[in-house]
Amino acid sequence: MATAPLIAPSILSADFAKLGDEIRAIDAAGCDWIHVDVMDGHFVPNITIGPAVVKALRPHTDKPFDVHLMISPVDTYLDAFAEAGADIITVHPEAGPHIHRTLQHIRSLGKKAGVVLNPATHENTLDYIIDDVDLVLVMSVNPGFGGQSFIDSQLRKIEAIRRKITDTGRDIHLEVDGGVDAQTAPLAIGAGADVLVAGTATFRGGPGKYAENIKALKGL
Repeated sequence: MATAPLIAPSILSADFAKLGDEIRAIDAAGCDWIHVDVMDGHFVPNITIGPAVVKALRPHTDKPFDVHLMISPVDTYLDAFAEAGADIITVHPEAGPHIHRTLQHIRSLGKKAGVVLNPATHENTLDYIIDDVDLVLVMSVNPGFGGQSFIDSQLRKIEAIRRKITDTGRDIHLEVDGGVDAQTAPLAIGAGADVLVAGTATFRGGPGKYAENIKALKGL
């Protein structure tokens, strides 16, 4: 039997009026990571949270904080999110200007470094940086908003990236974010993903449903 994927609920879909309670609830419900979407209203058309909120949430769980930075320029804020409690910091090549240097800096801070590929970003972007990443995140929607539908063309990209990861012989996570629910999760896993970001599908129905939602995403 295949190993169940890690589930990283996106707090973008949580109740922002009680984020601490929501973090504790998804932790208790069996999530593996906490996915934190950081948006600046410039790189993507939405504004969410900054390092101060990440720092405030850090005491509410011991689960890894998977921080996805949708901000540009991104380098200016790496230290602040590391100090706030991020465990994984994931960045877009387009938020550069020098993605290799950015990844090196994240690792120098003692954090795991991730790179994000938007729907139109080719998987070959990884060819000269894959040895410097701990995680590859494939966006199966255009970044900026929750609740969007899964873009099926990204399944081919996930398959191609899984082959690239296998060729390295390294333990690199392959994460998928966007339109992930009980129907699309098996498709992403079948293509090679081992971490699923799910906002709407995790938080739907309120805290009493979180454990059931997470189990459905894991295929249990």
